[in-house]
Amino acid sequence: MSVSKVTIVGCGYVGMANAAMLARVFPVTVLDVEEWRVKRINDYCSTLSDPYIDQFMTDHKLDLSATLDKQEAYKGADFILISVPADYDPETNMFDTTVVDAAVHDALCSNLTATVVIKSTVPVGHTSLLQERHQTDRVIVAPEFLRENSALKDSLFPSRIVVGGCNSRVDGFVSLMKMCVLADDTTILSMSATEAEAVKLFANTYLAMRVAFFNELDSFALDHALNTQNIIKGVCSDDRISDGYNNPSFGFGGYCLPKDSKQLLANYKNTPQTLIGAVVSSNSARQEFIVDELLKAKPSTVGIFRLVMKEGSDNFRESAVQNVLKRIVEKGTRVVIYEPFLEQKLFLGAEVITDLALFKRTADIIVANRNSDHLLDCQNKVFTRDIYREN
Repeated sequence: MSVSKVTIVGCGYVGMANAAMLARVFPVTVLDVEEWRVKRINDYCSTLSDPYIDQFMTDHKLDLSATLDKQEAYKGADFILISVPADYDPETNMFDTTVVDAAVHDALCSNLTATVVIKSTVPVGHTSLLQERHQTDRVIVAPEFLRENSALKDSLFPSRIVVGGCNSRVDGFVSLMKMCVLADDTTILSMSATEAEAVKLFANTYLAMRVAFFNELDSFALDHALNTQNIIKGVCSDDRISDGYNNPSFGFGGYCLPKDSKQLLANYKNTPQTLIGAVVSSNSARQEFIVDELLKAKPSTVGIFRLVMKEGSDNFRESAVQNVLKRIVEKGTRVVIYEPFLEQKLFLGAEVITDLALFKRTADIIVANRNSDHLLDCQNKVFTRDIYREN
């Protein structure tokens, strides 16, 4: 397959992972609006805190560059991958696709032959809307199923590749992906663009539902003085249920699960449902319960150990512990935070302490969504629902 260039618009988790994977085989140009990201890539460095990407870039000679210039980025590209954010807008109860739409428009107008591939998560039916708006079949959608802090590994060894849109365009993109992934037996699923969009939202909402289920199991166990781990082990010994996404937490969080489940609920506007709405509302109920439990001891100072969702991550966008933090502050209890990635002195009304030893001495209770070896010397203070020490 002869490809002169692949252009990737946006260099967050999806963009950086795809850039590293594709640049092993094809020339890749990344277009981003952040100068520091462009400089990082041109200095042959990752824009993410991901040891696997760092090692991959050390082990492979990648044909990879970045630019702030749209015309330079789009010129000569055979495929243009759109991986810019589509954040959830609580006022409209929908994704704000403004940035995605603008990127698609620029790509189509700047390059008259390239296949434009939407990697961003969009509402069900949005790709078809863009195809109609621009009167073209050059826009297809290929949703991502990447785990935080494992984005490149999941790109190279995908659970499946889902692509939706015009058959000839889809076939070309599938051929591109087959040449770049390292897994030999990856399942390829081609379908309509709208079906592909639905796959992404339903998959993430199912994962959110599973997290919510085991969190509510844990709430019941706590409320009735039962051993959560014994119950989970008994439930998950059933092969139809099995392990995975069963470690209790303060709620599902991160960039994808909360907003994707809310967007799916919005797509149900004219369709009867109860389960999807329950998944969306479950986090609030869980977090209220968690706050009530940890405040029973009437601590004078609550310490929040880390805001990041996963060990080794530098990202705490929409982390569940932030909602716990807000609720504690609202109830008038003093809160201090230990988070090395925070540079400010105050965050959401809480004092940030960068000295871990001082943080431990200051807090009466230390709230940890995920336990850590750094807390081994003060486990008598730690409040966590982390049973398996897994992300």
